[in-house]
Amino acid sequence: MSKYWNDEGFYSQPTEAELQRKMAATREKARKKGTALEPVVIQGRAIAKSWWGAAWCTNLEQYADYASRLDRGRRYVRTGCVVDLKIQKGKILAKVQGTRRTPYKVEIRISPLSEEKCQSIIARCGQKLSTLEDLTAGRFPEEMGELFQGRDGLFPTPREISFSCSCPDWALMCKHVAAVLYGVGARLDENPALFFELRGIDMGRFIDVTLADRVERMLSNARQPSSRILEGEDLTALFGVL
Repeated sequence: MSKYWNDEGFYSQPTEAELQRKMAATREKARKKGTALEPVVIQGRAIAKSWWGAAWCTNLEQYADYASRLDRGRRYVRTGCVVDLKIQKGKILAKVQGTRRTPYKVEIRISPLSEEKCQSIIARCGQKLSTLEDLTAGRFPEEMGELFQGRDGLFPTPREISFSCSCPDWALMCKHVAAVLYGVGARLDENPALFFELRGIDMGRFIDVTLADRVERMLSNARQPSSRILEGEDLTALFGVL
């Protein structure tokens, strides 16, 4: 007699060979339909190698709520199961190959920055003119790390992240979502500017506002007399001028 609950293999994980076969079929199906996939490809054991990608992954791993599913997510992303990943303003859309033939659809939404946090970051960034010049030139200096990490940084906290997956897993975070989040780290290796896109930050406006804030502060300070300006009596004492 057939059993409704088939305990044997109910929680079994597909082998890498099985996943590879299904991924090949998914790619071929997309090719025939003319659908452009943007897969996450991991070279070597490290998911992310740049400061930006590695810091994104480290930020994820410090949240206890996510710990139980991150290991499986790392396996899936290393295997190449994230067959499509697109980063847009405030959200991530992805397809992850799993047990079934059809990839699971994952959507992750990132809450926009509050005005207060954005202004605080602009003020802190404006204090480092060299960093801002690097941003203007399209470079992303590691000195900006402090603007990303920590409670008041640009990296999203768990409360700012919401997600859904078409898989039947009832867990708070399934392995498919975890794989996509790691996939974002790998994508930031290729293009760190995508982080600003994800957080809804217009880089051009961000730089313009930060420069304007910097100039405003400099003009404000210019009106204040400097303690290094010597008065006439001080000059007499210093040089012995009568």
